[in-house]
Amino acid sequence: MESGNPTEQLIRNLYPPIEPYSTGFLKVSDVHTIYWEQSGNPDGHPVVFLHGGPGGGTSPSNRRFFDPEFYRIILFDQRGAGKSTPHACLENNTTWDLIDDIEKLREHLKIPEWQVFGGSWGSTLALAYSESHPDKVTGLVLRGIFLLRKKEIDWFYEGGAAAIYPDAWEPFRDLIPEKERESFVTAYHKRLNSEDLEIQYAAARAWTKWEMMTAHLLPNDENIKRGDDDYFSLAFARIENHYFVNKGFFPSDSFLLDNVDKIRHINTTIVQGRYDVCCPMMSAWDLHKAFPEADFKVVPNAGHSANEPGIAAELVAANEKLKRLAKKNKP
Repeated sequence: MESGNPTEQLIRNLYPPIEPYSTGFLKVSDVHTIYWEQSGNPDGHPVVFLHGGPGGGTSPSNRRFFDPEFYRIILFDQRGAGKSTPHACLENNTTWDLIDDIEKLREHLKIPEWQVFGGSWGSTLALAYSESHPDKVTGLVLRGIFLLRKKEIDWFYEGGAAAIYPDAWEPFRDLIPEKERESFVTAYHKRLNSEDLEIQYAAARAWTKWEMMTAHLLPNDENIKRGDDDYFSLAFARIENHYFVNKGFFPSDSFLLDNVDKIRHINTTIVQGRYDVCCPMMSAWDLHKAFPEADFKVVPNAGHSANEPGIAAELVAANEKLKRLAKKNKP
């Protein structure tokens, strides 16, 4: 299941860990300040990494998908996530605010255009950003496609994925009284916005653990433990839930697919784990059908996480392919 040239000759291993050469905070509104960092080659081809969640924040391992000799690697924490402040804040926190922030950061760093890389919610934001600013995007790498449609939210949060992970589902379900189980997203919204911080934390732990237990084809204990980290969980759960209750702040359910013609000229690779339970392959398939020009890579032995070996290999290869194209097109 792939289109385009074979990638056998492309590098497929993660690059060694590196440290940033510059970091900073950018005030993007009266309320929010976002953390950003740059690593790799200061004169290299710029690429911006869009993290998942929303609310997941970045981590040092995110830098390793990119050749640090070729790429100027920009990571930033979206509003309320990671090192951005205020932590877990939902005020003025919408998809359109984040798109504006990406533009503010690009201008702040004096970058005329850049490659965009995003997985899971990062793929949602990458599509929304590139459809809004197609002239600023040199290439796209998208993983674990999430189009934030009702059927995708229902699948994961209203009982679909429970058919595969009933053991992980029960603690998520059991936090909510039976009379409120008509909509788990709504019931969790109430608790994640409670005036009682302990109620918020309990809901955040359950919400986060459910996702962490389903994100890998083979269970990943390190990932699951993130559900016990109250600081991480609160931002992750509150911000995710806020976006899902508000349907991604999109004007229609099929908004991202409806606007895909705006980006079909951009060199793009879609990477999807065949057994992704968080963002099932139906969404990647729908995007592939709407955007047949994009390389479509299905990893047969993987779930959702970018850190699974088969997915990581395809992501590195996709960046290597765009690197070759950029070198070829350099005047």
